[in-house]
Amino acid sequence: MPEKHAYVTLVTNSDYAMAAVALVRSILLSGSEAAIVVLYTEAVPPSALEPLDALGAQLQRVSHLPMSEAFNQRHAKKNIHSKSPFLKGEKPQFHTPLDNFIKLRLWEMDEYDRVVFLDADTIVVRNVDKLFGYPEFSAAPNVYETLADFHRLNSGVFVATPSKRTFETMLAELDQPEAYWRRTDQSFLEHFFKDWHGLPVFFNMLQYVWFNMPVLWDWKSVHIVHYQYEKPWQVDHPKSQQLSLLIKLWQAYYSGKDIPNVDDLPNPITEKAP
Repeated sequence: MPEKHAYVTLVTNSDYAMAAVALVRSILLSGSEAAIVVLYTEAVPPSALEPLDALGAQLQRVSHLPMSEAFNQRHAKKNIHSKSPFLKGEKPQFHTPLDNFIKLRLWEMDEYDRVVFLDADTIVVRNVDKLFGYPEFSAAPNVYETLADFHRLNSGVFVATPSKRTFETMLAELDQPEAYWRRTDQSFLEHFFKDWHGLPVFFNMLQYVWFNMPVLWDWKSVHIVHYQYEKPWQVDHPKSQQLSLLIKLWQAYYSGKDIPNVDDLPNPITEKAP
């Protein structure tokens, strides 16, 4: 019997539901025949889910994890942002750190043999079905500023093997007394999967690489673009000029019009050697 695979994303508000439209369309246009599952919370209005349903995504309602009140307080937005302020970029107002842990529910989806999780603020610019052949737990490094970040994972894209037993073990490990996960799910996943496998950076190319580390960006290698920090649907955000080409690319996938062949796009300008 062939293995069952699925791409999974999570939407927790109308903004991320809108973002997921571009993501789902991008997966479909990549030629993948894997299932596409959108996990959504009660905070997402039905009208925001209609475009995803029209694209053929499977919609599955989920709830927050059953954590203690103390855990929820420690990871509330005001506490997370005060202890770990964002100094490299700006998170939008709709960012809610506690929501990040909900993505762990994909381990409950044991009707699938292997899943690839994609944050809703990503787009797939070429087929990535090969990711289903990577082991659990595989993720790309959180590289967008310096090479020193290669030791940290970014949970915007990862490969997992659903298992309810794994999920229950996660819950017990997650809500330990006084446990504080500074980077929410990313910190926890690094802790839980200590020997995580590193994916090539082009499977989760963070948008800040475009101007911070342009020599890493090559459109002929890039598979997934991840719009961390400022979002491409925000009007005139602080990095909009620097990221104008990437914003136009996202808007093309969102609208479904004039989507370019990324192999024809120019790479970021780098300083020429003297």
